[in-house]
Amino acid sequence: MVSPGKTAIHPSQIIQFKKKLLAWYGLNHRKLPWRETRDPYPIWISEVMLQQTQVKTATPYFLNFVDRFPTLEAFARADLQTVLKLWEGLGYYARARNFHKAARIIVQEMKGVIPDDFHEFQNLPGIGDYIGSAVQSMAFGHPLAVVDGNVKRVLARLYSMEAPVNKPNSHGLFKDLADLHLDRHDPGTFNQAMMELGALICSPKKPDCAACPVSEFCEAFLSGTVDQFPKRAASRRVPTVHIAAGIVRKNGKVLITRRKLNGLLGGLWEFPGGKLEKGEEASLACIREIKEETGLAVGIESHLTTIRHAYTHFKIKMDVYYCRYISGRIRLNGPMDYKWVRLTDIDQFAFPKANLKFIPLIREESVLIWNKKK
Repeated sequence: MVSPGKTAIHPSQIIQFKKKLLAWYGLNHRKLPWRETRDPYPIWISEVMLQQTQVKTATPYFLNFVDRFPTLEAFARADLQTVLKLWEGLGYYARARNFHKAARIIVQEMKGVIPDDFHEFQNLPGIGDYIGSAVQSMAFGHPLAVVDGNVKRVLARLYSMEAPVNKPNSHGLFKDLADLHLDRHDPGTFNQAMMELGALICSPKKPDCAACPVSEFCEAFLSGTVDQFPKRAASRRVPTVHIAAGIVRKNGKVLITRRKLNGLLGGLWEFPGGKLEKGEEASLACIREIKEETGLAVGIESHLTTIRHAYTHFKIKMDVYYCRYISGRIRLNGPMDYKWVRLTDIDQFAFPKANLKFIPLIREESVLIWNKKK
């Protein structure tokens, strides 16, 4: 077990550790589009997208993003709705909102130049230690260690660390160790090598220790305890929230509302609805929530489907209903905007993934109804 200020690898071995890791990375790293440049803008895009997202998922989004917004200036000029639509399905939308805010600040106040200074860069919206260190080391060569889940796992096994990787107060310990090993001559490449080792070799389950270039330095490997690391503190039980949503139809259009910019899923469009109260039936909650949010009186026509979706800290069960408009005028209480839209135009708007799960069902039923009328 390692403690602050003490290392399991002798200082003289750290040089060999770096050499072997970098040699392995040079031969085995994945060819990813953001690794082909030192331009801070695409590097920044990739690091924002890769937070909480796997490489295979983020890559097509990255390619679409740089095609649509090839420069920081083009990105800053875009309206937020366009940005969120391009981000749709990637999740963690605060990343996109903060990135857009930061881009506008740079264009409006910094002459369009991304700061070549960690502290100045970190003052921008959405820039924490991870993104700040990643962009500044990879684009500008600043000696800043990057610590993500992959790096923590590598270090935890390397030193048989008892510190839980999922506890915030452990971060400083991992950061200090990562900094101790950092190659200050080429910090960007070294940071990527550490993350790549965790992604390709030192995986959470069934790590390929036989192919690891630095296994000779790994305490967990040498002691046969790789499967015991990293340590994790017990997570709290994830609660399930029951929600009802309504597809309100009127004159061939459906009602959608836009969430406020701050908070979970901020700025996205959705079908109106909300949480059930204790003991409340989902259909009645749907009617009540639509009345409270929009001022409209509606009636239930039929139950479309039940959707289940997981977020980081909770899960949702969503009952979705077709609703008929009865009376009233829109008076918003909660949402920031609303629109009556035709299903043919619905792809113009960015929706949460839970809504995206049932929108195809609405389309299918609409086609069936149309075919019956023909």
